[in-house]
Amino acid sequence: MATANWRTINIDLLDPESSSNFDISSLAPSLAPVSAAEVQSLAGQIKQLLRGGDAEGALRGALENAPYGGDTGAKDVHLATVVEILQSIKQSEMSPMLSRIYGSDGGPEALDVLMKYLYKGMSHSSQPTSASSRTISPQPTGFSQIHSISRGGGEGGGQAMSVLLSWHEKLVEIAGLGSIIRVMTDRRTV
Repeated sequence: MATANWRTINIDLLDPESSSNFDISSLAPSLAPVSAAEVQSLAGQIKQLLRGGDAEGALRGALENAPYGGDTGAKDVHLATVVEILQSIKQSEMSPMLSRIYGSDGGPEALDVLMKYLYKGMSHSSQPTSASSRTISPQPTGFSQIHSISRGGGEGGGQAMSVLLSWHEKLVEIAGLGSIIRVMTDRRTV
């Protein structure tokens, strides 16, 4: 007994209620796989609603059919669709539309999904340009200037961020701060 070093015994393995004896995979919900083709088809249907003037229906359709089980490409296509919908809605229509969605069946959950898309959109539009898109040109003064190659974005990223921040403000007014907490703790990502 004198040869056992009691300081190296992992007592958590002996406790049946320990987190090391708990299967963590049971915390993550099972998600049905979604193909990129299905997301493209859904995006087409949603854009058709948007062109028809039903912005609220397009937003509801996008939020109710979030591709949780899709790959990164499918999720990015859906994000672009949601951002396009948000940019097409006038600021004066935001609060009434969010109130109607919140008051409907499944409304708070739909607004939580919208909050997920707002955060994902903010994270995508704030990514710095890559080093490969920059050119270095030597100057006669001996200093070099670094130029970024414009990919047609211009101020569009700033405009998209402004729209997303406006939506975030209105969404917190309607759904409350609890929406932010639910989004931060949800394991399903959009």
